[in-house]
Amino acid sequence: MDRGLKVDRGVAFASQRRAVSKREARFPRPDFFVIGWQLNTDGHTIIVAKTRSASAWSLKAGLWDSLRSGFLKSNNSTDTVEPPPAPLEVEEPLPVEIVLLERTLLDGSTEQILFSSAGDVDVYDLQALCDKVGWPRRPLSKIAASLRNSYLVATLHSIIRSSETEAEEKKQLIGMARATSDHAFNATIWDVLVDPSYQGQGLGKALMEKVIRTLLQRDINNITLFADNKVIDFYKNLGFEVDPQGIKGMFWYPRF
Repeated sequence: MDRGLKVDRGVAFASQRRAVSKREARFPRPDFFVIGWQLNTDGHTIIVAKTRSASAWSLKAGLWDSLRSGFLKSNNSTDTVEPPPAPLEVEEPLPVEIVLLERTLLDGSTEQILFSSAGDVDVYDLQALCDKVGWPRRPLSKIAASLRNSYLVATLHSIIRSSETEAEEKKQLIGMARATSDHAFNATIWDVLVDPSYQGQGLGKALMEKVIRTLLQRDINNITLFADNKVIDFYKNLGFEVDPQGIKGMFWYPRF
């Protein structure tokens, strides 16, 4: 095998596996790349290849065929061996857009309040919204990083269409919440905010309910957040509990 080829010398899995010659390993098909090797039962080396388009892993051929039977023979005993399960392919959920409210304004124009889980947020718009609710300013680069690294970014936008010119449209960010997650069990909700001029209309509650529902639909069942004393009742009404079963939040701060 070429020295320049990085090889996983543990047991290899792939969504598509096949034995190839050493010559083919040096000059692989463009849609395959080598991820490891193993010894077949007859002592021949098997190169394990995976298609570049595949995203799931499965078991096939060689060593794992013998393990699939459930037994691995040793010197004088037979032990039951379970092959590790192949990770399931997880499809990324499609973004959701829902019109929460539609109304006619005094000037005859129409306004829609749109919820979206697509994460379409301009950092300058978000900074302006944070200014409106009185949050301290944070570096734009860090705001962008926090959005990019979030598991879910949900927004509320006001879309106003003029009654005179249908093509004329004004879109404004009026609310946001985001969540980080381990993509399996836990999620923590951060940065929940609604434009003060739109507060008191149930939009904050609707935003949180949609965020919670989206996380539950993705099979995330342990949802946490940090709440200021002034909004504890708001989150309690959504089903959150303070220190459930005596669990306390722990914080570490740098001490200089």
